Amino acid sequence: MPQSKQQLVTFEELLDSATRCAAHLEMRDSYAVDYEKSGFAAWKDGRRLRPEDRQSWWTPWLDLIARTTARGVAVRRARVVSEPVSEYTRFLHSGTFKNIAAGEEVKWLPRRQVSGIALPGNDFWVFDDHLVRFNHFSGDGDDAGVEHVEDPEVIRLCRHAFEAVWERGVPHQEYEV
Repeated sequence: MPQSKQQLVTFEELLDSATRCAAHLEMRDSYAVDYEKSGFAAWKDGRRLRPEDRQSWWTPWLDLIARTTARGVAVRRARVVSEPVSEYTRFLHSGTFKNIAAGEEVKWLPRRQVSGIALPGNDFWVFDDHLVRFNHFSGDGDDAGVEHVEDPEVIRLCRHAFEAVWERGVPHQEYEV
């Protein structure tokens, strides 16, 4: 799959250019990305974020999402998870209130319920049905780079996969881990 010249566009620029929607599908049971390592370690040590202490957990990422949703852009995140869930998924679930506070909609779907859905091999974002940003990870969950694709067939596959997961997904407030 050829990468487009849009590869040079930052994620912030992609969200800023979205006019209708940004949809994110996550399919791993654990990630080892640098920006989450300290939070995950603290969570494993028993520290929990308190929703009422917004100053302690609000981040530039959440500013970006809030700014995007305030413009009327729907930002949706669907997570496909194995059950029983991994320790990392419990960590993600416990912090998802932050995404929702910023304006994202989040759903969870047990992996057993996606067997009939054609899923791409990588996590992705779709922006306004014109670009897919694939997030690549190593086997251990480390960041292995991104790829931007504008191929209409790939966009269609990702959009269909996301919508099928979203339709079956459980809203965050109803999903128990």
